[in-house]
Amino acid sequence: MTSSTPASPQGGERRRRDSRVGDKIFMNLSRGSGILLLVVMAAIAGFLTWRSGIALGKNEGNFLTTFEWTPDAPKPVFGIAVLVFGTIVSATIAMAIAVPVAIGIALFISHYAPRRIAQPFAYLVDLLAAVPSIIYGLWGALFLVPHLEGMTSWMDQYLGWTYVFDQSRATTPRNLFTVGILLAIMILPIITAVTREVFRQVPRMHEEAALALGATRWEMIRTAVLPFGRPGIISASMLGLGRALGETIAVAVVLSSNNVLSLHLLDPGGGTFAQNIALKFSEAQPFGRDALMASGLVLFVITLLVNGAARLIVARRKEYSGANA
Repeated sequence: MTSSTPASPQGGERRRRDSRVGDKIFMNLSRGSGILLLVVMAAIAGFLTWRSGIALGKNEGNFLTTFEWTPDAPKPVFGIAVLVFGTIVSATIAMAIAVPVAIGIALFISHYAPRRIAQPFAYLVDLLAAVPSIIYGLWGALFLVPHLEGMTSWMDQYLGWTYVFDQSRATTPRNLFTVGILLAIMILPIITAVTREVFRQVPRMHEEAALALGATRWEMIRTAVLPFGRPGIISASMLGLGRALGETIAVAVVLSSNNVLSLHLLDPGGGTFAQNIALKFSEAQPFGRDALMASGLVLFVITLLVNGAARLIVARRKEYSGANA
């Protein structure tokens, strides 16, 4: 017969003391990591602001409305009007294509496809996110651009009355519309992967309750899955939008850039912030690099505003987060 000896008060006190020390260490490490992130962000913002101030002080044009980009000329003139337009338009086209398709793929993997098909399909989608940008750019330039000539001609013929899809001259479609399609393909795996995992976290009881009340599978998804996953869809979309706004190499390979701002999306030309920085940084003089820093600061601010807006939207939709499920 064995008997257990009660733990000594000194041993219990020592364990509690060690636990408190471990909690304090973990808390301080977590706090330090957060502070370090803020310091890095502040350092980036401060550096960009400092270099931007040097360039803007000598700019002979209006930084917000000028189309021209000649910062290394005797009289430096540069502006971001074309870059803002191209960045926003290409990212908007990409989001309009990618988000609905990504939600459909995520629903198919999580709620429609059999397991033996869903797992390989999900693995394939995740694998697409690891493809380097230059590969997408080469594929876009060598395959996507030639195969879009027929589509752009059809859109010009039947949708040219909208002015946006009116093609002023028949040329190779190295335009913002093509860039938007390429960006949609690039951000599709990111949005799909995050959205799929969110849909998988929907409480099983919610789905079974909807089905028990006589709902069809689509009605169950509409009433139980989509409301629960709405914050996740928004977060996934913002991740994709962040990549679309900052994509560089693929856009530089596909887009035939110029300093012309045209509402004809099928006409070649335009530009984006990241593409302009990548193409002109190596050949720019010191003052020209300061001007590129100024455009980079604008892109930095746009990215912060987009992510901040996403956080506000998610915060207002806490009732759909599933926290009270």
